[in-house]
Amino acid sequence: MVERSKMRRSGFQALVLGFSLAAVAPPSSAFAADVAAGKDLALQWCASCHLVSNDQATASSVSLPSFYDMAKDQSWDAQKLATFLANPHPQMPNMTLGNIEIANLAGYIQSLANE
Repeated sequence: MVERSKMRRSGFQALVLGFSLAAVAPPSSAFAADVAAGKDLALQWCASCHLVSNDQATASSVSLPSFYDMAKDQSWDAQKLATFLANPHPQMPNMTLGNIEIANLAGYIQSLANE
């Protein structure tokens, strides 16, 4: 049981480290997030509730934070985004994202900081 817990913790730490590297790595790095793929995921999974892009059709709730707001909020750093996307709150769709998808989606969110 202890070994399983250690393996889960190690896996999570690897996820956070990998995401952190993806968020700060230069585009030529193997760890770079694919922002376009992240936008596609955001439009598929998140746009029904959140404003994720200026070119989306609608967002159903203005009371939820937009991806632009999250991108500009310095408390949503790479580690917080990775943790949240790995364990989303219950009101979110039942989506299971892999490490690459998490990095891509979080990279897309962070790319909106200057818009």
